Amino acid sequence: MVKKAVIGKAEDIQPVIMNNDKVKNVEKRVLIGKKIGAGNFVMRLFKVGPDGHSPRHSHVWEHEIYIIKGTAGIFDGEKEVAAPEGSYVFVPGGVEHQIKNIGTGEMHFLCLIPSTADEE
Repeated sequence: MVKKAVIGKAEDIQPVIMNNDKVKNVEKRVLIGKKIGAGNFVMRLFKVGPDGHSPRHSHVWEHEIYIIKGTAGIFDGEKEVAAPEGSYVFVPGGVEHQIKNIGTGEMHFLCLIPSTADEE
């Protein structure tokens, strides 16, 4: 059990590169999670290159998302909506969603999920 605050730098965490038939041009870093003793939430940083995207999917847990850089196209369960830098996005559990980079440069976002979710 961690007995003090943990401070780190995102660039010190090795990214997981995702580029296949469902995910395109995405880097994922788990900033805060079970490895450092976080018991309730997982905070992940995603960097999405031009024309990159997550898969369109749904699951039982919710997401809290903050767009740090660029413009995201968010499929909200019905249609794609632009979410520019500085936007927050709440995706309830069970809602089909997808995040695309619809800008010209890299798009960065933070995504928080509960630690009970089956992914980090």
